[in-house]
Amino acid sequence: MSRTLRRVLVAAAALLAGSVFVPAAGAQQSSGVQPYIVGGTDASIQDHPYAVFLVDENDNQFCGGTLVSSDTVVTAAHCAVAVDSAELGVVAGRQDKRASDGMQFDVRRMWVAPDYQDPTTGDDIAVLKLAGNAPYRAARLATADDAALYAPGTMATVLGWGRLSEGGEKSQTLRGAQVPVVDDPTCGESYRTYDPQTMLCAGFPEGGIDACQGDSGGPLVVGDTLVGVVSWGDGCAAAGKPGVYTRVSSYVQDVAGI
Repeated sequence: MSRTLRRVLVAAAALLAGSVFVPAAGAQQSSGVQPYIVGGTDASIQDHPYAVFLVDENDNQFCGGTLVSSDTVVTAAHCAVAVDSAELGVVAGRQDKRASDGMQFDVRRMWVAPDYQDPTTGDDIAVLKLAGNAPYRAARLATADDAALYAPGTMATVLGWGRLSEGGEKSQTLRGAQVPVVDDPTCGESYRTYDPQTMLCAGFPEGGIDACQGDSGGPLVVGDTLVGVVSWGDGCAAAGKPGVYTRVSSYVQDVAGI
């Protein structure tokens, strides 16, 4: 079952139950998917202080994000539109979701890529302006000059608090995993809607390591440079189905101008 189809089923169940819909990685607002770090290990918030997570009005974590300045977070569009901005919070500087350290911010303004419709068609990126300044090191945005960071085989790090296995439990602590960037032709063979202008793929041919439910919107970094945003895929860590990420360098002028 694809992530997007699963998101549809989850969303329908949430509506019937009258509960707040929690988006998952690899899905849009109205369908129901959740990526998470599969095959990863514990990661340190001190090493990745730009890694943040999004919470709903009940303080439930449902997506990730990346601090790119003291008051600016980049996340996935399908995460940003899943919860009303008045009910959306951003938690920074917190390794363990059960803890109370770090800082939580309201969102004072939101930008969603104007052509966004569905993660599978691209433009799955949003910017959240925080109602305050986070005193943590921000990630650098990839630009058009960073083509080498997108070269096939480049090892990148995906970070998040999502599930530990497909359909399994969410992690309570920040997790990370190393995945190689996949060349565009190979990714196009895996996904017919793949757009090399707005997306990139990362993962091993044999699968086993991937983002999944709860990791949507989180960072894919090379060093401390944000190259991708967890967006969508088919299953989690499946062979021949790498994770698909929003290509940050294509949106750097939009993000920097917010």
